[in-house]
Amino acid sequence: MTDGPLSDLIVLDLTRALAGPHAAMMLGDMGARVIKIESPTGDDSRGWGPPFVGADDERESTYFMSANRNKESLVLDLKADADQDVLARLVERADVLMENFRVGVLDRLGFPVSRLHELNPGLIILSITGFGHDGPEAKRAGYDQIAQGEGGLMSITGTAQPTKVGVPIADLIAGMNGAYGVLAALHERTRTGLGRVVRTSLLAGMVGVHAYQGTRWTVGGEVPGLAGDHHPSISPYGMFATATAPVQIACGSEGLWRALCGAFGWDPAEPEFATNALRVANRDALIERMETFFADEPAEHWLAALSVAGVPSGKVRSMDDVYSWDQVLSQGLLLTVDHATQGSLDLPGSPIRFDDNPYSGGRSEHLAPPTLGQHDASIREWLDS
Repeated sequence: MTDGPLSDLIVLDLTRALAGPHAAMMLGDMGARVIKIESPTGDDSRGWGPPFVGADDERESTYFMSANRNKESLVLDLKADADQDVLARLVERADVLMENFRVGVLDRLGFPVSRLHELNPGLIILSITGFGHDGPEAKRAGYDQIAQGEGGLMSITGTAQPTKVGVPIADLIAGMNGAYGVLAALHERTRTGLGRVVRTSLLAGMVGVHAYQGTRWTVGGEVPGLAGDHHPSISPYGMFATATAPVQIACGSEGLWRALCGAFGWDPAEPEFATNALRVANRDALIERMETFFADEPAEHWLAALSVAGVPSGKVRSMDDVYSWDQVLSQGLLLTVDHATQGSLDLPGSPIRFDDNPYSGGRSEHLAPPTLGQHDASIREWLDS
């Protein structure tokens, strides 16, 4: 048993790679018991590296570790009758089943939605696909970088050419969307007593985060291009070079523009830059002015001056800097867990906190990502109890 707001839930995680595992991990972070069902060869991401950690006979992928904390691992061969029986018994006890097979695979394995709901009418089923479960391209395999391109995100990211985001953002957003869809269905079940299927996809996640870039086209009739390091609709809002490292500045209002000008002795009513619309139209000239001004002093000097002026600003931190930053540590965003073969490990933490609980995700003790089949015996014993 665990603590946390979802500690009464049992989740069967049949997913692999990243989108589905991330969704299941989000529920596990909040206390759900997540049973990760893996094939005899394990989740694909167990082989994604380098980097790996551990000796060859106990080698673990750091990629796998990023999406599988707070889970137990059970190995099942779903083409074998005996293991299909184990899955059926698990379904009878579960609250949620998550899968990200290609369309039709779960049906061919003998577990269509109709059978799952015969076994457990209250079961919530999350299905994550690449491009949606229906439509003309439903059978396409879903891979993050392809979805970033097909979903338009790469067309607005980068400077000289379309660029992918530095993490598998299509997978991660699909997982987040799946997790909150599951929670909505669980809430509905308190009224109806019945489960339902929740569907999302990598493509839906990409289109769903277009925000103002989407309405630039759908409402304004303007096709957005590469945004680079500066906001397409607000200026100055972006990254600026200094004598040492770049600084980021966000002047999201006319008041902040006046504060910035006051700090640097500029006239905020100068005709070329007097309004946000003018500053956007003359962005290149404003960037040149600011970077010429900033070239005389290091980044820390300008960050201090901007802070005194009350202008939102910041540095661009490397990953090692992020995870040693006292603000990150204060938010529970670094967890220490005890891994079965690797010992004490630090992992990125849950982004969710609750007001009566200082712990990341709401549970007081987090589980390390499991080794393959680590919990086979304990789960089977629990099923037989």
